[in-house]
Amino acid sequence: MYWMTLFLNHEKGKITMSKELEKQSEELEQTLAKQLEILKRESEDWLKIAAVVGAGALLTYAIVKTTRKKKAEKTHLAMEVLEKEGLLNEDIKKRLTETKKSRFWPSLSERLLILGLALAKDKIYSAIFSSPSSEQETKSE
Repeated sequence: MYWMTLFLNHEKGKITMSKELEKQSEELEQTLAKQLEILKRESEDWLKIAAVVGAGALLTYAIVKTTRKKKAEKTHLAMEVLEKEGLLNEDIKKRLTETKKSRFWPSLSERLLILGLALAKDKIYSAIFSSPSSEQETKSE
């Protein structure tokens, strides 16, 4: 009889354990679904940021390419005029075609770019590391 009660209690334990495991698996599935939903929302934001950065890079590339092409054309025309006049020597040709060396202080546009990147980084970090309750409070206000 003792062995029979042990066996029945053991079977009941299996049933309760399987129910607990089912509950845990359901909770884990719900948690995973919530995490995937959050990941989708956050990835949309990152995709928008990446699109803006990509568009900015393409625009910058196009501007730099056109300004360099214009400068090269002007330099070429100036060299032709100097050559016709007989004033073109190696020193002048070198000065016109040589790239300018970098300066110690960056230009204003580079400083503004660095400032913009720092502000964007701060905003992104604050959005990532802020708690969800504070986001809901700001949305409700």
